[in-house]
Order: sequence, then structure tokens, then C-alpha cells
Amino acid sequence: MELFQTHTAQAIGLLSTRLSGLLLVAPVFSSRAVPMRVRTGLLLLFTGLLLPSVLSGAQLSGGLPRVAPATLATEIILGLSLGLGAAIFVAAAESAGDMLAVQMGLSGANVLNPVSGTQMPVIGQILGLFAMALLLASGGLHAILEVLTASLRVLPPGGTLDLEGGMMASVNILGSQFVLGLRFAAPVVGAMMIGNAILGVMAKTVPQLNVLMMAFPLQIGIGLLTLGLSLSLIAGFFAGWPEHYADLVSGVLERFVADGGGP
Repeated sequence: MELFQTHTAQAIGLLSTRLSGLLLVAPVFSSRAVPMRVRTGLLLLFTGLLLPSVLSGAQLSGGLPRVAPATLATEIILGLSLGLGAAIFVAAAESAGDMLAVQMGLSGANVLNPVSGTQMPVIGQILGLFAMALLLASGGLHAILEVLTASLRVLPPGGTLDLEGGMMASVNILGSQFVLGLRFAAPVVGAMMIGNAILGVMAKTVPQLNVLMMAFPLQIGIGLLTLGLSLSLIAGFFAGWPEHYADLVSGVLERFVADGGGP
């Protein structure tokens, strides 16, 4: 009985640590709009639901390792990596909004983002909330929990991990944020470049025309119009978000596996 209690306590400690890392950065869960009591309740709920599978896996593998600071640090790094793979899509939409705000001349119109608690351009906040709504509509939270469950099978709590390879894969995820943001912003940026080229031609052919007075409202108008038309393209991408997220995190888990094997 005492041995069972010890294994249960170890499993709870390791599992809750991995879940804490996930909830710290995963979209929706990490939002400041979610009260701390709700996050704590979710942590306890997920720990209770996943604990039986962790205990059964530990019995098959010969038990759980001793809980130590290094083991807990490894678990929270793995949880952060799982959450980062989900948060990168919302962050890419926000970075696309930042790019568009600079191109449209609206970078000075900053407002408080209630989700992150930071100041950001209005366009970036709109695209970030739009991406989060699409994430919820496409079953994003269910996909996050599925990936978490798969990580418990591939990398049992307390197991040996290749931290160097896994952390390098997580850094590569951060690098993909700019690429995704550029893909989201590409239609609007292209339309605005065409508009600027037309203004340049007009400035040469009609010198009496005050191009500077026309450029500011024209850039905003072209940007908002093209953005409204391109929202359907962003929505189409997020329709397959669970598959993109699963593929992205699968590559990270492969790098975390110490023997170099795959999930």
C-alpha cells in the first residue's frame, strides 16, 4: 500500500509539472482572461483524468523514476514545447497584424490586448482574436489534449529525454512564426505594393497631384479591403489546424526521444 501511494505521488508530481508547462503557453489556457482558479481547476481535472494511464504505463515499465529537480525541469520544458507548438499559430496571426499595421500607417494605434496584457496594434489584436476563434471552432483544444495524451505514451513522465535536440526543435518552431505571419500578411502586402506603384506612376505623370495626401487614406483603404477579402484564406488554413499542429509537435517529440526513435 505504501509503495502504491509513493508511485501515485510521483506520478501526480511529474504529470502536473508537464501539464503546468503546457497551460502556461497554450492558447486560451494561458489567457489572462481565464481566472487563476479556473486554470488551477483545469490542472487538477486533467491530472486526475490522465493519472490512471500514467500509473498503468509505469507498472508495465517497472515504475517511475525518483522525482528530482532535474526531472521536474525536464517535464516542464516538454510541456512548454507542447504548448508552444499550439501558441505559434495565434502568435503568427498577431505578427502578421503588426506587419500590416506598419504598412498601413496604423502602427501608432496601439490598444491593450486583454489576452496577453500587452500593448499591440489594433490590426494585430483583431487578427489574433480571429485566429483564436478559428482555433476554438476547429477543435483546437481537443487537438492539444490529444497531443498531450500521445506525449505521455511516447515520452512517459520522468523518462530520459534528449533535451538538446528537443530544445533545438522548439527554437525552430519559434523561427516558423515569422514565416507563417508573412504568409498570412502576403495578400495585403502585395495589394499595397501595387497601390504604391500606381501612386508612383501618378506622381510622375501628374506632378500637380499631391501624392502624399492621397497615399495615407489610400493605403488604409486598400489594406482594410484586402484584409477583409483575405480572411477567408486564413480561415481555410485554420480549418486544417489540428493536422498542422500534430505534425509540428510530432517532429518535436521525435527530437526529444533520447534513442533517436520516432513516436
